[in-house]
This record gives sequence, C-alpha cells and structure tokens, in this order.
Amino acid sequence: MDLAVHIEDIIEKNGSDFELSKLFKTFINEYKASLSELFKKNQGKDFLVCHTKQLDSIISLMYKTTLRRIFGNYLPMRSSIPIAVVALGSYGREQLCVHSDIDLLIVYKKIDGFNSELIIEKFFYLILDSGLKLSHRVHEVDDLFKASNEDITIRTSLMEARFVTGSSLTWHAASKELNRIRLYKQKEFILAKIKEAQTRRKKYPNSMQPNIKKSVGGLRDSNFIFWIAQTIYAITSLKDLTGSLYSDEEYKEYRVALELLFRVRSALHLITGKQEDRLLLEYIPEVSHMLGFKNQQKMITKVLEAQWRINNFTQIFVKKMVRPYIADISNVKKFRHHRLSRGIYELDNRIYASYNLAIQPLNKLLEILVSLENKTYHFDAGFLNQFTYTKIEYPLKSKTYMLLKELFKKRHMYCFLKLFYDAGILHHLFHNFKKVLHLPQFDGYHHYPVDIHSIKCVEALENIEEPFIKKLYDEFGNDEKLLLKIVTLFHDTGKGRVQDHSEVGAKLIAPFVKKMKLKDEDIHRSITLVKQHVTMSNVAFRQNIHNEKTLYKFMSNVEDIKNLKLLYVLTYADINGVGEGVYNSFSSKLLRELYINALEVAQNKGRITDASKRINSEKRVQKLPEFLELPKLLQKKLLGIESNLFFFKHTPLDIIEIAKKAKETKKYDFSISTESSLVIEIYRKIPLNIGYLLASLSHLDVASMEIFTLFDDIKYFKIEFIEHVGKDELRQIENIINNAFDMSKHIKLKEVTIYKHEINIDFEHSLTHAEININTQNQKGLLAYIMECFEELGINIVSAKIHSTKHKVRDSFLIEKQNELCNNVEKIYKLLITKGK
Repeated sequence: MDLAVHIEDIIEKNGSDFELSKLFKTFINEYKASLSELFKKNQGKDFLVCHTKQLDSIISLMYKTTLRRIFGNYLPMRSSIPIAVVALGSYGREQLCVHSDIDLLIVYKKIDGFNSELIIEKFFYLILDSGLKLSHRVHEVDDLFKASNEDITIRTSLMEARFVTGSSLTWHAASKELNRIRLYKQKEFILAKIKEAQTRRKKYPNSMQPNIKKSVGGLRDSNFIFWIAQTIYAITSLKDLTGSLYSDEEYKEYRVALELLFRVRSALHLITGKQEDRLLLEYIPEVSHMLGFKNQQKMITKVLEAQWRINNFTQIFVKKMVRPYIADISNVKKFRHHRLSRGIYELDNRIYASYNLAIQPLNKLLEILVSLENKTYHFDAGFLNQFTYTKIEYPLKSKTYMLLKELFKKRHMYCFLKLFYDAGILHHLFHNFKKVLHLPQFDGYHHYPVDIHSIKCVEALENIEEPFIKKLYDEFGNDEKLLLKIVTLFHDTGKGRVQDHSEVGAKLIAPFVKKMKLKDEDIHRSITLVKQHVTMSNVAFRQNIHNEKTLYKFMSNVEDIKNLKLLYVLTYADINGVGEGVYNSFSSKLLRELYINALEVAQNKGRITDASKRINSEKRVQKLPEFLELPKLLQKKLLGIESNLFFFKHTPLDIIEIAKKAKETKKYDFSISTESSLVIEIYRKIPLNIGYLLASLSHLDVASMEIFTLFDDIKYFKIEFIEHVGKDELRQIENIINNAFDMSKHIKLKEVTIYKHEINIDFEHSLTHAEININTQNQKGLLAYIMECFEELGINIVSAKIHSTKHKVRDSFLIEKQNELCNNVEKIYKLLITKGK
C-alpha cells in the first residue's frame, strides 16, 4: 500500500478525519501482521531498529498529514512551525519492542501566528484513533527543566530523547534544556537511580522463568548502566566508553548477552500478541523454535547465562563510574585502619577493593577470604571485579584446594560461594559445576537452576532454623561438618546427564574430596550421601514409614547411624534450598518420624517385627500417669485397637487423648486446627460422607489423611492440608463438615484423568494390609474422586499419604484386606480408571 498517495487522495477529496485514521489503522495492522516475517530475517537489535524506523516513518507521516489538514496547500516550512516530535524511553533508544507503548514527547514554543496547541491536539487524535499504543508528554521548551525535577521517571525518560520530526530549531532549543537537566544535581539523581535499581532487583530476583525486562540481569539493568553513563559522560552509546572504562572484549561479551535478551523479548511479544516480558514455561517451546534452538533447555541456559553476564557487567562498571559521587571522605581513615592487603579493605562486614589495584592472583584473593573472621560478609563491586578477572590456571594447584578446604571449614561459606557465582568462577573452582551452570529444572518442584539451588542449600545448612536438626548438626565434629558442607554443595552436580544424577554425582564428588585430603572413611561417606541424597525425602513423602520392610530397606541404603544423621541434615538443607515455603511443618514432621523410626531399627541388632514394635508402643503408653488415670474399661478398649499403624504413627500422649475423645463421642465430633496449616480431626459413630467432604474442600491441597477404626464402632479421621486458612473461612469449613454427615448430600465431582499404568496395587504389602499407589497428573478434586470410588467398593482405608508437586501427585493408600478385596482387583481398576479402559 502506498500510504502517502492514499492520504493525499483523501485530503484532496476533503475526506473526513475518520477516513484518515481508518487508513492509518489498516496500514498499521498490515504492518504488525508482517512482523513475524521480518523477525525471521532480522532479530535482536536489528529487528528493534527496523521496527523503530518504521514507526518513525508512520509518526512522521501522521504529523505531516495533520499539518496538511490544517494548512492545506499552503504548508509552511516544517522548521518554522515551533513543534518538535521526540521519541522517549525504549522508542528513543531504538529498542522499542512490538507491543510496548510508544513514548512520545511533544515540545513546542508559543509563537504568534501558530496555534501549536491545536496542531498537537489533532496530531494526538490521529495517532490514538489509528490504534497505536501511546504514552505521551507535552511541554513548552522552557518548562522542560521544571518538569524534569518533579519526578525521577520524567528526568530518566528525557535522557533518552531522540528527534523524530518537526522543527529542528525547536529540537535544538530543547536539546540545550536536556543537557542542562543532565548536569543538574547529578549526585542526587545517581543515588536515586541506584536505590530504584536495588528495589527492583529485590522484587525481581533470579528465576528460571525470568522477567526479561525487570529481573536481575534483565534489560532494565542495561538501561540502568546507560542512564548512569549518560548522566556522567553525556555519551550516546555504551560503546563510547570502550577502551577507557572497560575493554573491547568485556563490552563485546555484554553486547552478545544483550542481543539474546532482545531476541527473546521480541519473540515473546510476537507469540503472545501483547506486552509479555516473562519467559514462562508455556512460552518456552515456541520461543526456542523462533530463535532456532533445537534444545529448549539449552535456550533457557543461554538466557540465564546472558542475564548473569549483564548483571556482572552492570555491578562492576556502574560502581566504577559512580565512585566519585558516592565516596564518603569520612571513611578514608576507617579504611586505613581496616586494610586487609594493599588496595583491599574491610569495613562493616563488607570487603572493598580499589579499581586502581591490579588484578590479584587467585590464591592471594582466596587467602584474604580465609583470613576473614567467622561472619557473613558482603562484597563490593571492586572486590567482585578482582575475582571476575583473576587468572585461573588449570589444573588447580594443591594450594588452591587447601585454601578452598579452609573456606569450607568456615561457619559461613554461603557468602563466598555467592561471590564465586557472581564473579563467574564457580565452575572454574569446582569443575563439577561445569555441566550444571545455569541449568534450569522444570520439574514442578525446584524454584532455581541447579547452581543457585546448590548454593542456597549451603545457605540453609548454615542457618538451620529447626531446633531438633540444629542440635544434631551442632553435635557433629569438624570433619563431619566439612564433609556435609561439601556434599551439600555437590549433591546435584550430576544433573544434566542421561544417567541418574545421584549415581553420576557420587562419581563426580570422589575426585574432589580426595583432593581435599579427606579420610578414606569420609570419602566413602560423601559418595554414599550423594548417591542417597533423595532417598530420605522419597521414602518420607511416598512410602509407609512405619512399615518395617520399608525401614530396613531404607537403612540398608543409608548403611549406618552416622550416615542417617548426616542424611537427615542434608535432606533438610536440600528441601530448604528448593524455594521459600517448600519445607513446611508437614514435611518436617514426616522426615522426623522417618528419622526416629529408622534410628530405632538401626540401634537394634535383632530384627524388630511389627508385633514386638507394637508391644513396645503399648508399654510406653501404659507407663504414663495419664493412662493409669483412665477407667479400666477404656484402658482395655485402647489397648485393643487392632491397627498396629495407629500405635506407630502417634505418640503415647496422642493415643490417650484420641481414646478419651472417642469415648465422649455420641454421634460425631470434630475439631479444626490452624496452628501451622489446616488440620481437621473427626470422630464418628454414624457414617461420614467422605467423598462429599473432600469434594467440598477440593480447593485446598491435602497433605495427608489418616483413617483408623478405634473401638465401639468409632472411626477416627485426621486430614492435614498444606494451606493455611483465614478465620473467615473456618465457619464455612465447619458447615461443610456438619453437612458431610448427611449421606444424601452429593456434590458433582470434577472430571479427573487416571490411566491404568498410573495405578499400582500391592496385595503382598503385609499380612493384614494392601497398598494402592496412584501416580498421576495433579488435578483438583482427584482425592475426592478416589475416596468416592473406595466408598463404593467398601474399601477400608487405614492411612493415606498425599504427595503433590505442581504437576504430579503420588498418592499412597494403606487399606485393610477385607471384603474379599484381593479377589476384586479388576473391579478396583475399572472403577478408578477414567481413561484408556
């Protein structure tokens, strides 16, 4: 479409404003539809520049059209009309993404003979009616300085001003004002931008689904360093500072990283058809395809690596630029008194290094870290610069390994590991990380890539919050703590291979611990712990931890009591390193129960049977004063409860309390606890509509469920949920429980999908119990559906263990062998299966 010709045709025929805006709208829509093809030919910055230039031509033509409508054939020279159209923000930087707002500044002068306000008004109407997303400001030239001091955002946007069309004379006058703005109160502006960046980076930390624009190391960080450089040096491009602030190679690496982020963000906008800057899981396949990556995981790794590069470059060189503006003369004397080495200082638990100091050898820098006190430290960008550019020779010298060993012995190793990661040398010091550097983990469980997860596990190990585990850790000797810290860092370094990562990791850790000169016994322990590092959580969350067969198998893998204690603490650190809130009261309880039960098995030389374990449990109950206070008949009924598992799962005091409440139950009774998460306990003589109850609460995720037959036909239910609930919701839950004793109540169950291969039935679990395992997709209402099936079949559930992640559930149900259960296998499958029957 020859847009200019069509415009002239409408103007000559005295057509309406609506016709003109419709013409522009059609042209713009056709242009947007062609962007995917343009992206195939030009990606990265080239694509953004092409897009920006096209918008320049459209906006210039809109301005010209506005002038033609107002002045007709007597169009004055454009420079004589005191209006300049200026691009701001990403549009000004020629980095405008497809669906980003177009930031425009209109500057003008009031001159007799020109109704500038009318021209600007009609110009904006034409833009908006044409469908362009516009963010605009209008100022007289003389008002620019005042406006810039009203808000830091306005001043920032004005820094990136670029002339598009209009009067070059007006633009020249505006440029003088913009330069005046740049020089005004530079220190205050720089400090404000630093604070703004710190706030944003806390809000958008490292993530496997990063915000390409705002996350740490995102495009906003690249804007940030440009704003600082432009304020101080009046540059038009960061490239202008190569050779003076940083080397050509450093700038080139930064630009390569930035180019990838430009490509990813453009692809996201094109795929979603909106301003979407988050690289979410659902977009990754199409973004990978558009960018030419055959391997999606490799694409994410490259993106995370690019963000690391931009973050590193920004931290180091922003600080290098702003030093004269933030230096506090009063600290000079303090620095002299806290000198660690020439040009390197410690002040208020932060380590500084002069940018004038030549890059120090690796071992010299490690020696400085080793010399520090046992405290958590932060590291200034100058010191980060030293580690980023220190020379590392291969293979590492034995002295380097010994210095690393001394760091592992320190109370706080996490801060050093974070320094190594930020400096990009983690995989150089610990070669095992080479394959897992920036490696994402899209398993519905982990929140961080492997390298960051590993470092956060060490942080969790050094800051144990659970008193019982903290006591265990504090009882370890120095050698055990050293071993455990190394294992915690290395436990996942076997990932990224085809083989089982625990087996690979066990092979990888062996050479390192040998170089650390650990004792042979500790080398063997480190290999065992890495090989078994997921065993404890798997058993605790997915299996019956009161079953002797399970416990003996578990301990055969763990080998001995010392390994059990080390593995318990390692598991705590591993789960806490996954992400905030993953380690909760429910997981804590299960892990501790497994530890106590496994410890009992390990401490007995003779094999403990369920029968002998039951006898021991009864003896502990009978010794309590609270038991002796019970009526004799209730004592007899309590000890006559058939289920061994009931005695194994509860403390003696809990057993007595449950028996006392059961005795008082007439028809039914229940209690609700919200201390750590929602827990419902129900005692009933009359039937309970469990399917209705769970269906009504299907918006809450169940963590575990116990169902035990006590005495006098009383059944005990305990349902633990993962979520907390507010007080306002408790009344509603009480009503649901009360209604659940009406067997005529029915709620339409949500449709769920279960395939036959996702169900496993073990009738040989024990003499009295069978086990049904269902490993399927995580779905709302799944447990309610399963329980309704069990009710229909008359299956008596003793206990249920519910383990769910974002995508998968692994539900385990312990059931009594009754009602010819073993002869109804096909009937169980038929009722449970919803797909592929």
